[in-house]
Amino acid sequence: MNKKSALAMLLAGAMSLSLAACGGGTTSTPAPAESKAADPAPAQSQAASDGAKVGQTVFKCAFNQTMENPEAKTMVELSDKLYDATEGRYSIEVYPSEQLGSQAESLELVQNGSIEMAIVANSIVEGVSSDFAMIGTPYVYDSIDHQKKLFQSGKLDDLFATTEGSGFTVLAAYSLGPRCLYTKELITTPEQLSGKKIRVMQSDTMIQMMNKMGGVGTAMGQGDVYSAIQSGTLDGAENNIITYTDLLQYEVAPYYTLTNHLMIPDELVINVDVLKGMSEADQKALKELATESVDTMFSLAEELRSEYFDKVQKEFGVTVTEIDIKPFQDRCQDLINDVANRSDMTKAVYQAIQDVR
Repeated sequence: MNKKSALAMLLAGAMSLSLAACGGGTTSTPAPAESKAADPAPAQSQAASDGAKVGQTVFKCAFNQTMENPEAKTMVELSDKLYDATEGRYSIEVYPSEQLGSQAESLELVQNGSIEMAIVANSIVEGVSSDFAMIGTPYVYDSIDHQKKLFQSGKLDDLFATTEGSGFTVLAAYSLGPRCLYTKELITTPEQLSGKKIRVMQSDTMIQMMNKMGGVGTAMGQGDVYSAIQSGTLDGAENNIITYTDLLQYEVAPYYTLTNHLMIPDELVINVDVLKGMSEADQKALKELATESVDTMFSLAEELRSEYFDKVQKEFGVTVTEIDIKPFQDRCQDLINDVANRSDMTKAVYQAIQDVR
C-alpha cells in the first residue's frame, strides 16, 4: 500500500463523519499522516488560537507550513468570520506543518473527500489543470499590487472552476511575495547561473523557467532542499524571503539575489461536494469572505517580508543583492508567450492579467 492510499484510508472515517455533519454535527479529529505515524498525535490540530470559534461543522484544512505563516493566520481570521457569517454553522480548522501529508497528498485528500480544504501551491494545482500555469509564469506581474488586484478581480473565476471535474474548486489565491534566487556563491547574471543546479517546484513550467534563466532547473521536494544544498547536490534554490528564512536555508545559501522572477500563487481549495452541500447563502458567504481574505494575507505577508529582510541581513549575515532583472526577463519572454498561447483559457487569463494593470 502506498503512502497516499494509507493516508486516505486513515482519514476516510473522519470525513464520513464530516460530511454527515453538514446537517449539524461536529467533525472528529483525523489521524495523522502515515509519514507522521511514529510521532505522538497532536492534542489539538493547532487549528487556530485559543478561544477560536468552533462551528457546528468544522472544515479540516491541510497546510504545509507553520501557524506563524501569513497564510495560516489568514485562515484563522477567515474561520472566525465564516462562523459569524453563517451563525455558527461553519468554521475552519488548520492542520499545519504537513500533519496531513505533503501538498500533493493534501490535494488528493481534498479530491477524494477525506478532508474538506487545503492550501496548496499553484504548481500542484497545475498538475490537475495545466491552464493554471498562466498565473504562475515568471515575470507576468508588474508588482505585488498588480497580482493582488488580479486575485480579487473575479477574472479568474472561470479558471478556478476548471478543476471541479477533479473533485475540488479554488476559493482564493494567495502569494507570499516575489521569489528570488539564493545560492552558495553570489550570482547576478544569467551567465553566472550557467550549469548551476537550482531547485524549483515540481512543475514542468518551473523547470523550463530556470533553464531559460540560465541555470539547470532541478525539481525537488522542499524537505530535501537544505541537505541537498549543504551536500553540493544543489547549487541553490529559489523562493520568497519568508520561506527562505523560516526553513533556515540562509545557513547553506547565504547569497539572496533579487531576481524577483516569480510570484507563484498558493490556492485555497475546497472539495466540490462539500461546497455544494452548503446552502446558497452560506456558499456565497464563504466565497465572498475568501476573496476578502486576500487583503489580509497580502498585508500580513508584506509586514513579514520587511521584518525578514532586515533580520537575515543584520542577524544572519545574508548578502542581499539588487540586480538588473531585464536579462532574466528577456530570457523568459518565450516561455511567457508559449504558456499564454496554450489554450483559449490561458489566452483569456493572460488578457485578464494585462487588463488589471
